Amino acid sequence: MKHIIAWCLCMCASLPVLRAQDYVDLSYNFQKGQQFQLEQKSRTESYLTVQDMMQRSTRDFQDVLVIDVTDAVPGKATLTLHYKDLRFNFNAHNQNIMVDAKVDNEKEPFQAAIKNLLNHAFTVELQSFGIVKSVNGLDEVVDSACTAAFGSLKADEKTAYTRLVKEQFGAKAFQAWLEQLLVIYPAHGIKTGTQWNETLPLRAGLKGDIDFFWNLQTWDSETAKVGGTGKIKTDKQENVQLEDGYTANAEISGNLQSDYLVTRSSGLPAIAVQNTELNGNYTYKADKSKGLKKDLQVPVKIITNASYKIKQMK
Repeated sequence: MKHIIAWCLCMCASLPVLRAQDYVDLSYNFQKGQQFQLEQKSRTESYLTVQDMMQRSTRDFQDVLVIDVTDAVPGKATLTLHYKDLRFNFNAHNQNIMVDAKVDNEKEPFQAAIKNLLNHAFTVELQSFGIVKSVNGLDEVVDSACTAAFGSLKADEKTAYTRLVKEQFGAKAFQAWLEQLLVIYPAHGIKTGTQWNETLPLRAGLKGDIDFFWNLQTWDSETAKVGGTGKIKTDKQENVQLEDGYTANAEISGNLQSDYLVTRSSGLPAIAVQNTELNGNYTYKADKSKGLKKDLQVPVKIITNASYKIKQMK
């Protein structure tokens, strides 16, 4: 009997013991009055092949966002944001638009719109695990900026410029960008190697879904390293409005790769790097007013590389 008891004790001792300290709880934690600053640099390259002719466009974007925590209660926080700095460079069809919101350029209407976006506040409601519930006030800021900047332009120019600003800075575009930047954390403690996932709709431009998958790589008392992937797939039955004014269906898919160094005290990434590649086809819908007599399939490739830094200011 003693031998049996000793054997059982030996077997129990050899089993792994999962301790509380093996698990880490990750979430967004804010206190009213805190302030953060986010710096973004990104470049998007788009390639369309129209009747065997490749058309390339690029968008380079740099900005600095100030984030003030104006309310924080268990489960959610209200963040008030404003752009502190904006630089934008758009190149397509042998036309280049380059603007710096802090530099005057009377020859470029887009300049005035970007300048009018600076220092105008809007709010984001963020749940503690990372769901962006709403973006409020940003569309009003964008509409006001466009009205002031483009009021004297011809109708077609006004429409084109307004679409460009809203596609880049409108509330839907901002929410889509923020949802791709932030990690959505699980509602329970996790350990190294754990993977979790979430599915969200594509909100800006393309219509479809993105399946996010995150994994906890390492962590200590102050930081956590998280890797992420996203599987993007559009709904080919839905119509989308393209920046050149055409209506199309999009059958596009691709991957988003992310690496985060998370500050555990706030849950925000101190550093994040993201790379996206999409491939597929647009089917341009026939439009006699634009000289397109029948539907036209256009292969497309979109590559985006972005980096982010977030630091606490107070």
